[in-house]
Amino acid sequence: EFKATRATVTIGSLVVDGFMLPDGSYRMSQTQAAEIVGLSERNARDFLRSKSLKSLLGEGYTAAKTEQIEIESEGQARGGSRINALPLEIVAAYWQWQSHRGNTIALALCIALMSETLERRFDNAFGVSRSESERDQRLSDRLQSLERDLSKIGEGLALDDVIRQQNDHYEKWFSDRGINPWEDVP
Repeated sequence: EFKATRATVTIGSLVVDGFMLPDGSYRMSQTQAAEIVGLSERNARDFLRSKSLKSLLGEGYTAAKTEQIEIESEGQARGGSRINALPLEIVAAYWQWQSHRGNTIALALCIALMSETLERRFDNAFGVSRSESERDQRLSDRLQSLERDLSKIGEGLALDDVIRQQNDHYEKWFSDRGINPWEDVP
């Protein structure tokens, strides 16, 4: 039976447990994936069962089953720890989906991580070298700034999503009844 190894992973000023499987692939706990964006583990579980995940990752994607993995226990004689593990692609899709739904914490995280990825590629293209601690500080500063700025507009983002959902609902209701709500009525 294989066991995953654990390491501390910093994402700017955030810290999570990361897990590496024997094949070299990485996982994050379902609970931490949700908690880092201010949600409960149940929210992540519901996302895994939703059609949203498949629509984000494409038609070829088969539904993710929660993968329980055993992790190395330090100094523990028997009964190692287990977690519900998510591949990083699923964690990214979950955060992106939460961002789309108006979660400003997830939005800040997605923007900051995407910016860091782009910056790494530009640094590489221009021969710029940065230490990991410098990258962590830049990411941390970026996250704090984004969270501060986005908290000011957070209500507007959530409200726009609700309005969009209501609009879609009423358009479908009218359409199901053969009514075009956008047609000029005398």
